[in-house]
Amino acid sequence: MEQKTLSRSVDPFELAALLEIEAGGNVRLIDVRTPGEYESVHVAGSYNVPLDTLGEHGREIGAVGGLTHVLVCQSGQRARRAEEVLEAAGLRNLHVLNGGINGWVASGFPVRRGPKRISVERQVRIAAGAIGAVGALLVLVTSPWFAVLPLFVGSGLVFAGVTDTCAMGRLLTKLPYNRPASCDVDGMVDALKRGVAPAPIDRMPGEGVAGNRTAGR
Repeated sequence: MEQKTLSRSVDPFELAALLEIEAGGNVRLIDVRTPGEYESVHVAGSYNVPLDTLGEHGREIGAVGGLTHVLVCQSGQRARRAEEVLEAAGLRNLHVLNGGINGWVASGFPVRRGPKRISVERQVRIAAGAIGAVGALLVLVTSPWFAVLPLFVGSGLVFAGVTDTCAMGRLLTKLPYNRPASCDVDGMVDALKRGVAPAPIDRMPGEGVAGNRTAGR
C-alpha cells in the first residue's frame, strides 16, 4: 500500500493512520522527553532519545535511509527544537507530532504507562510560579528589592515564548528525578536503527535490546 504523505506537523489522527497502514516499518517515533517522562507515558514502539543527547546521535540516526522520523515530546515545543537539531545533522524526512503526547492521549489513542511523573513543562510552571510568589511575598514583608525575582522570572518566560527555548526547562531536565540512571540511550538508538522494539526504560546499559517487533506497529 502506498505510504501516506505527511505534513511537517502531524496531527495524532494522521500519525495513527500511517502507523496502521505502514507495513514496512519505515516510521520511527523518537520521543525527545526526559527518561522519567517517557517512563511515565509514551506511545508504544517509540524510542526515547532525550533532546540533550540528540545532537551526538543525529548522524547515527540518519545513517539508515528511507525512514520517516516523527518527533514526540510533551506538547510539541521540544520536538520542534529536536527537528532543528536533526536537520543540522543532515536528516530531512522529519515530522513533529502536533500537541505531543498530550495531544495523542487527548485524541483517545493508546499509550503505555509507568510510574506517574510531572512533565518538565509542568515543573517549569510550578517553579516559575513559586519563585514569583515568593518574590512578591518578600517585597511585602521585607524589601522592595525582592521585586527583581518576579521580574526575572517574567522576563525569562517572555524570552522563552519569543525564542521557543526555555533555560529553566533545560536545567530541570538535569535533575535526578528526570534522569533515571537506567536509561540506555545508545541501546535506544541501536534499536531505532534496526527497527526492533525498544528495551524497557529500566533496562541497565549493556544488557542489550530484546525483541523483534517492528517499530510503530
